[in-house]
Amino acid sequence: MASLPSVSSICSCRSPPLPPNTVPSLVLCSRLPYSGRCSRRRLLRRQPCRAMVQQAAQGAPAIYAKEMERLSAKESLLLAFKDSGGFEALVTGKTTDMQRIDVNERITGLERLNPTPRPTTSPFLEGKWNFEWFGSGSPGLTATLIFQGFPSTLANLSKLDAVIKDGTANITANVKLLNLIESKIILSTKLSVEGPLRLKEEYIEGILETPSVIEEAVPQQVKGAYNQAVNTMQQLPVPIKDIMAGGLRVPLNGSYQRLLMISYLDEEILIVRDTAGVPEVLTRLDSPPSPLEPNATDYES
Repeated sequence: MASLPSVSSICSCRSPPLPPNTVPSLVLCSRLPYSGRCSRRRLLRRQPCRAMVQQAAQGAPAIYAKEMERLSAKESLLLAFKDSGGFEALVTGKTTDMQRIDVNERITGLERLNPTPRPTTSPFLEGKWNFEWFGSGSPGLTATLIFQGFPSTLANLSKLDAVIKDGTANITANVKLLNLIESKIILSTKLSVEGPLRLKEEYIEGILETPSVIEEAVPQQVKGAYNQAVNTMQQLPVPIKDIMAGGLRVPLNGSYQRLLMISYLDEEILIVRDTAGVPEVLTRLDSPPSPLEPNATDYES
C-alpha cells in the first residue's frame, strides 16, 4: 500500500470525509480526481461573475452615450429659444412659423429622453421656474394676448415665472407701463396629482399688486409732482396703506381648471403639455433640491 499516500493526496481537494474504517479505493479516485472536480467548480463559479462584468462593461458606455445625447438635446433646445428671439419675441408675436416648428422639434427630441419616470411626485418639480415657451391654454398666452394690443413703449410683459411648492403654484407676470411703472399680476393655482405624469391645475385667486414707480426713470419735469404724491401717500392712514399694499384680489374659486401632463423633468428643465398637446417649457431659476426618493403619493381619481 505504498501508493495510498499519493492517492489520498490526489483526492484531498475538498474531498468529503470518509466513513470510519474505510480504505480509499484507487478505482473510485481514478475515475475523476477531485482536483479536476474542483477546477470545474471554480470555472462554473467564475462564469456568472464574468458575464456580469461583461454586461456592466457593455452597459456603461450605453448609459454614458444616452446621457450625452440628453445633454446635447437640452443645449440644442435652449439655443433654439435664443435663436427664436427669446421670451420678448414670443410675447410680442414676433416668433416666425419656422422658428416655432424648430423649437417644437427640439422639444419632442428632448421629451423622449426624459430621465424622471414619475415627475409628479419628484422633488425636482418644486422650485422657482421661468417660462421660456408656451402655447394656447397657458397663462402665458393670456398675458401675451393682452399685451400684444399695446405698443411696447406703452405696456410690455417683461417676465413670467412660477413658484411650485406644496401642491400649489403661484404664477407671476411682471408688467411695465410707460417704462416708468412696474406692477405684478399673480395667479394662484392648486395642483392635484392624478398619476405619475398627470396633474390637474385649478385657478384659485388673481392678485394685482400695487404699482411702483421706477424713480430713476421719472422725468425731471415731473419729479416735483412725483415727490409730492409720494409724501401724500405716506400720510395716509395705516389701514388704507395696508389695503393698497396688499393689492387687488380677485377670487376665482376654481372657476377655471385644466389637465396637464409632465413630459420631461430634470433638475433644470420642466416641460408640460395640456389636453391639446401644446407644450410649455420652463427653466429653473433657483438651486435644485436634493434628488431624494419622494414619499408615495395617493393619486386622486
